[in-house]
Parts: sequence; C-alpha cells; structure tokens
Amino acid sequence: MSGVDWDEDDPFEEQREEIENPMKRLFLEYGSNYTGAAIVGVIASFFARILDLLPALMLGVAIDAVIRQDVPYAEAFPVGGGLVGPYVPDGQMAQFWLTIGIIASAFLLSAGFHWTRNWGFNTFAQNVQHDVRTDTYDEMQRLDMGFFADKQTGEMMSILSNDVNRLEKFLNDGMNSLFRLLVMVVGIGGLLLAINWQLALVALLPVPLIAVFTSLFIRTIQPKYAEVRSTVGKVNSRLENNLGGIQVIKSSTTESYESDRVEDVSREYFDANWGAIRTRIKFFPGLRVLAGIGFVITFMVGGLWVTQGPPGPFTGDLSTGMFVVFILYTQRFIWPMAQFGQIINMYQRARASSERIFGLMDQPNRVGEEPDAPDLEVTEGRVEYDDVSFGYDAEPILEDIDFSLEGGETLALVGPTGAGKSTVLKLLLRMYDVDEGEIRVDSQRVQDVTLRSLRESLGYVSQDTFLFYGSVEENITYGTFDADREAVIEAAKMAEAHEFITNLPEGYDTEVGERGVKLSGGQRQRLSIARAILKDPDILVLDEATSDVDTETEMLIQRSIDDLAEDRTTFAIAHRLSTIKDADQVLVLEGGEIVERGTHEELLENGGLYSHLWGVQAGEIDELPQEFIERAQRRQARTEAGDD
Repeated sequence: MSGVDWDEDDPFEEQREEIENPMKRLFLEYGSNYTGAAIVGVIASFFARILDLLPALMLGVAIDAVIRQDVPYAEAFPVGGGLVGPYVPDGQMAQFWLTIGIIASAFLLSAGFHWTRNWGFNTFAQNVQHDVRTDTYDEMQRLDMGFFADKQTGEMMSILSNDVNRLEKFLNDGMNSLFRLLVMVVGIGGLLLAINWQLALVALLPVPLIAVFTSLFIRTIQPKYAEVRSTVGKVNSRLENNLGGIQVIKSSTTESYESDRVEDVSREYFDANWGAIRTRIKFFPGLRVLAGIGFVITFMVGGLWVTQGPPGPFTGDLSTGMFVVFILYTQRFIWPMAQFGQIINMYQRARASSERIFGLMDQPNRVGEEPDAPDLEVTEGRVEYDDVSFGYDAEPILEDIDFSLEGGETLALVGPTGAGKSTVLKLLLRMYDVDEGEIRVDSQRVQDVTLRSLRESLGYVSQDTFLFYGSVEENITYGTFDADREAVIEAAKMAEAHEFITNLPEGYDTEVGERGVKLSGGQRQRLSIARAILKDPDILVLDEATSDVDTETEMLIQRSIDDLAEDRTTFAIAHRLSTIKDADQVLVLEGGEIVERGTHEELLENGGLYSHLWGVQAGEIDELPQEFIERAQRRQARTEAGDD
C-alpha cells in the first residue's frame, strides 16, 4: 500500500499561503464574465424585497384608516401619502378592497421578481462554478509529472469537486441572502425611521453588538474551515487509495487494518469539523439572543407608547396600526441581522475553498513552452541525448546520459530495476525536463518546440497500461479520434488483439469497465499497443510493452512491433532480453549511468552486466559470479527501502 504520511500538512499549503484576496480574484477573473446575470439578480432582488415589505405596511394603514378610521387613508401612510391621495376611493369598503388589491398585486409582482432574482443568481453561480472547475482541471493536467508523483488523487478530487461546489453555494445562496439582507435592512430601517425615529433607535440598539459578535466569529472560524478543507482531502485520498487497491486488500486479508486507517483519517476530519461546528452552534444562538432582546425591548416601549402615551423621554404619537407595522418590521429587521452570520459562515467556507482552488491553479509548472515555440518537424527521426543529467527533488537519478540514434534505428535500454530506464524515455516525452544537457530530435531541442507537436510525434506504450472507462474502440482511438472502424481493426490485428476483441460480448463496442477492469492485463496491454499503432508515430517508445502477456502472445506481438518499427526510430525497454536482441544499439544502465553499450552479441562477449542478466534469464544462475549476486542484493535492498 501507499507509503504516504497521512499526518503531513495540506500539500497545497505553501501555495494557499501566497494567495491574497482569493474571493476578490474569484469575482474579477470569473465573476466579471457574467456581470449581466448578477446585475439582473441584484435588481430583481431589490424590487422583490421592496414588494415584500408592502403587505405589512398596508396592514398598518388598514388598521388605522379602514378598521379604526382614526385618520384619512392617505394620511395613514408614513411616506408617500401625497402620491396615493388622488387615487383613494371614498367609503370604508372601497378602501378595504383597494387594500386587498394592493396586497395581492404586491404578492404577484414579488413572485415574478423572485423568479427573476433566482434566475440571475443561479446563472451567475453555475457559470462561474463551471469555468472554475474546467480551468482548474486544465491547469492541473498541464503540470509536470513531478507534481502528480507528490500529490494524492483524492486530494485533487476534493478540490475539483467539493471545493468548487462550495463556491457555488456561496455565489448563489450566499449572495442571494446578502442582497436580501441589505435591501431589507436599508428598506426597513428607512421605514422605521419614517414611522417613528425615536422607537427606531430602540430597535437598532442590538446592531452594534451583533456586529462585534460577528467579527469575533469570523476571526475564530476562518482557520477552522481551512483545517476542515485540508482533512477532507486526506479522507478522499485514503478512500481513493484503498478503493484502487481493493484486490490487494482482499488478497492480503487486511480489511481490519485498512478500516482502522480510514477510521483514523475520518476521526481527524471529525475533530476538525466538530471544532468548526462547536463555534457555529455557539454563534447562531447568541445572535438570536441579541436579536430577541432587541425585539422584546421594542415591543415593550412601543406597547407602553400605544396604551399609556410616550414613555420617559419619548415624545409624539404612535398609532395602533403603525405599532403593528413597527413590530412586524422590527422582527423582519432583526432576524436578517441574525442571518448575517450564516452568510459569513458561507463566505468563510467559500474563501477557504477558493484558497485551495487557486493554490492548485498556481502550482508552478516545471515543464512549459515559450509562447512562440515552433512545432517539431520530424524529417529523419534522429534522436540525440547530449550529457543529460536529471534528478527528482535534487536526488540524482540519471548522470551523463550520452548517445545518438539514427532515424529508423532501434535502441534498447536494459538494466536492473531502478536503473533509470523509464526516466530516460520520459525525458524525451518531456514528462520531466532535464537538469543538465540537451535532448534533440533532428537537431531541434525538445525544450524549444511545442509540447503538443513533440508528443504527437511520439507513440508511447507504458508498462503501466491504463484504459479509460468506455468501449474497446474508444480506447484504441484515444488520441486519434477521427480514425474509422477499418483502421481500428487493422491496428488491433497488428497488436494481436483482434481475435480476443471479436470474442467479447459486443466486440469493439464492449465496455471495458473502470481502468479496463473487465479485461486481463495482457488484453489491456494489447489495446494500448493498438492505440500506438493507430497513431502511426514518427518515433515509437515501448516501455516494457509486452510485460503482461504470455510468451506465445509476446512472440506474436513482437513480430507486429518489428514490422511497425522497421521504418521508424524506436526505443524499447524490456526485462525479457530476448525481445530486444535484434536492436541496433543496446544501452545498459546501472545506478542512473550507462555502464555498457553495443549490440546484443557484443555485450554477451564482454562478459559484463548484460551478459549476467542474460544468464539469469537463461537459467544459468549457478554460473553467475558472486560479485554480481552481491550487487543485485544491494540493489534490491535499496529498492525495498525506497531509495531507487
């Protein structure tokens, strides 16, 4: 199983710490593309909330002017009475029906504006979410392989899924609630001041306390949410790792061990999340207490005012209808203030997520290209390695690799495990960049040409065969999407795959399952070879391309590969030395250096490492020198210790 240290810090912590104003960046880089939808949502929200205030106001007017008839209808309005006056009919019942008509119209118009508001905010949020997710994935997949070697798949999935979804929650619900709160607070505050500015000051007493309380909450909850997001990534990584290795877990009967490991990371997430929850569940009831105190004081002062006259230092009159309006508005004013904490809660979650998203986006890419880089033009297919050295994280892997291969020739790389054979070929593909030296194709430095043209010129068959979820044909045509069925079948025949494909339930349309789980290792490898054959590359790279097939199938595939490689430059890595004995050149690597070079026959005559490896495969173990056996034991020990 993986040797990842699950107690390590967030792998994106260094980048996250360098992100300044992540929410500002989110709105400027992505939100600005959809300002029209956001503006529609804001304007519709404004009118919807204003209309929401009208029924309560009309109730107060009806109490004073229609039911109690204490004042004329137009004068019952705290604001705008002069505008209403000319349209007020005479008679109590006519005014009663007018009130009903205004209230009903307010509800209908409000519903329309609410629909428009939801359309605007949802359009804004969904588009931003889509753009952020696709851009984050695009940036991530362009990073060098060193990045993926250091990061867990579950951690990146957590960012692309959970963190991006959390942004949508704030951009839709959070912003919607924020503008609702602003309109309600400003609108209600203005009406309360217009109705009775003295009583309004009483209603507004809790506001400063709520502001201070909210500020304390923000400072406390922000680091807790960052910790929660980090632990979510660890949980996802552990689950992804275990599900991918479920066959090993079952065959090793380590279910209990893995359950304990999942429980450990789940407990870490539980503790972090529960810490944030404890802060939240203290904050929101506290806000409600402050809001409730304000409501009680307002009701007490207003009630005394209506029943006994202005209490204490207060002056003026307060009608029954306006007192009812005041109480209704006060409740609708205080509770949105309390809900401000929920908006802050969503904002802090979104901020923590945006830090992780931009932290992933801003990962440095050690393999790039110049904006005006030309395309690679392969004419002869000559490949040169000029004193190439490379290392992972300052640990040397390859030193002074120097060779040239003429177009149409085949070069084989052999050597013990961990010698650096696969790394040599990955440098040609620019999965990594060399630390020193140069790699050239037809005198063009691979660093100077576009990555796309370089990799399109190379056909790569890895020892780690990967198939995508989909049909057999979709996997063969991957990267050559415009190929027709006839070309696919021809490629499959050359890879010795056509016969087994036709025996599948649906032939070339058979679904292979996730990672090709429905096929054997040898079948998956043959589909990978067919994919490379269909690409018809200028340069062919075979990294143990027949490692998962039986000897008979290997013979058939090797015959097809020989035909394919006849007129193109070919690199081949193979532990079975019989498959590369006809190569034009053989390089023997040990410890990241070329220790022997020549043809198969020349190397056998030299009696060096190659001849000993050949002896191992020929079953001549008793004839091997003791020095070779001791070196093999040391290499194996280093490999098991993770040093190679």
